[in-house]
Amino acid sequence: MFSKVLRVSTATAAVLLAALASSMTAAEPVTRAPTGDQWEVTSQMSMEGAPMALPAQKAKVCSPKVWKEPPGAADERRKCTNSDFKMDGAKATWKVTCAGPPVMTGEGEITRNGADSWSGAIRFTSPEGAMTVKLNGRRLGECEIPQ
Repeated sequence: MFSKVLRVSTATAAVLLAALASSMTAAEPVTRAPTGDQWEVTSQMSMEGAPMALPAQKAKVCSPKVWKEPPGAADERRKCTNSDFKMDGAKATWKVTCAGPPVMTGEGEITRNGADSWSGAIRFTSPEGAMTVKLNGRRLGECEIPQ
């Protein structure tokens, strides 16, 4: 009787292993979110004619390794959109329009300093005057780009 149970158990195990193997090969491959670069971005705004610049702000931004727009480009508060983004070697340039308030237009420029840092500025004009936002980025490592 023991040998009969053993044969049934072995047969059952073989069927289960075959089913498991076929389900593993038929399963969809695990897809991971694309990886990008995690940047610590420091921005400091100054207004023409103002006695002093505002304190610098820091933020962490995950951007694609190959830029198709400036890193950390979204400004939902001022409803800003970027256009005419171009990369020429290590230099990125673009135009920006903000619905406000206040309504602003500007041009940005960033120069990459190797793979781990960049610096630049965005120069805005508005009915309230000219404003410059100085930008610096320092690469912290990799990150998963949200989809």
